[in-house]
Amino acid sequence: MCPTVDPAIYQPTSQKDSREPYVGRFAPSPTGQLHFGSLVAAVASFADARHHNGTWLLRIDDVDQGRTVPGAAEEFMITLKAFGFNWDGSIHWQSQRENHYREAINQLRQRGLAYPCRCSRRQIEATGRHGENGIIYPGTCRTWDGTGPGQLSSRLRLRTEDREIKIHDQICNAVSQNLGGDSGDFIIRRADGFTAYQLAVVVDDFLDQVTHVVRGADLALSTPRQVYLQQLLDYPTPTYAHVPLVRDRDGRKISKRDDARPVQSTRPLPALQAAWIWLGQQPLHEPCRNVDEFWAMAIPKWSMQALSDLHPLPIQTHKEPRDRSA
Repeated sequence: MCPTVDPAIYQPTSQKDSREPYVGRFAPSPTGQLHFGSLVAAVASFADARHHNGTWLLRIDDVDQGRTVPGAAEEFMITLKAFGFNWDGSIHWQSQRENHYREAINQLRQRGLAYPCRCSRRQIEATGRHGENGIIYPGTCRTWDGTGPGQLSSRLRLRTEDREIKIHDQICNAVSQNLGGDSGDFIIRRADGFTAYQLAVVVDDFLDQVTHVVRGADLALSTPRQVYLQQLLDYPTPTYAHVPLVRDRDGRKISKRDDARPVQSTRPLPALQAAWIWLGQQPLHEPCRNVDEFWAMAIPKWSMQALSDLHPLPIQTHKEPRDRSA
């Protein structure tokens, strides 16, 4: 059984000590070109970091090598530079951190908090019950010793508890989830041997000393699982803000998978200004001749509260993307 964690531990880092430096990050997956939805998230993340005189890091979330598009990461960098996103320090790559992920997984296994799983998706769908995030894993392999049929599977799951985890979010206020009841034991290493996103991002934010995470709302329901992992690994918890998603006319999230129209690096100002207005920020009344002038005027005016007021986010109604590793 997993240890019980004091809910007080789940206070965001900034609430524990407001004097700590601000470290934010933008972590795109190199699966396509930068589209308007990703630009909105980047603008919010960058503006919030610079408004607080903080550090802003760029990380390439390429842990899923099967989905990585050759050249996409380099194209991201060119586009971000064209839009005036100047990151601090060197670029970090998930694909270069497998040893760190492995160390975290070994620690969890040694403490009996993770176990091997040989269940196929079809088996889980046949035996699991439906939750707000999809099929909840029924715990079939919790007592499996890893021998016999399926022993060559690399898939590992983290044990969860039947208790609620509440996270304060700067935009949607509260994100709440009962891990045992709403998500079940979740994947931390996939069947193909790659580290699952939930664990990789937790280790990354720890290694990068990230204090503030500003990202899309499609990841809001992943946050309780990530906070749970942070506490099991004795990592600090960042402050979170989940930006409402940009959707098309049919209400669907704009996605690289759907071949969403990429932003044009040759004409950055119109897209930046559109993203700024969509985020509910005060209009920049003075004309901008270039991206440097845009940011010089925009950063002092940035307001997270304005975004929260304009786009209230009922977090319980937003379902995360289907996890390819389940």
